Amino acid sequence: MIFGATGMIGQGVMRECLLDPDITKVLAVDRKATRKSDPKLEELVHADFFDFAPIKGRLAGYDACFSASASPRRA
Repeated sequence: MIFGATGMIGQGVMRECLLDPDITKVLAVDRKATRKSDPKLEELVHADFFDFAPIKGRLAGYDACFSASASPRRA
């Protein structure tokens, strides 16, 4: 799972995860779509980084989490 996969650091982390044969699935959680297409990649666009309750169930079952997101913004 990668938070912030649309930024410079997050893109690099996502690229390495997608290239690694030991990693079978990558969930990118971002405020906007990464526009990347890969069979291992699942994207979850979620605007409110102050409230993850609505997507809590979709964040379960991952072995690792990278946070490369910038400071959350209030609308």
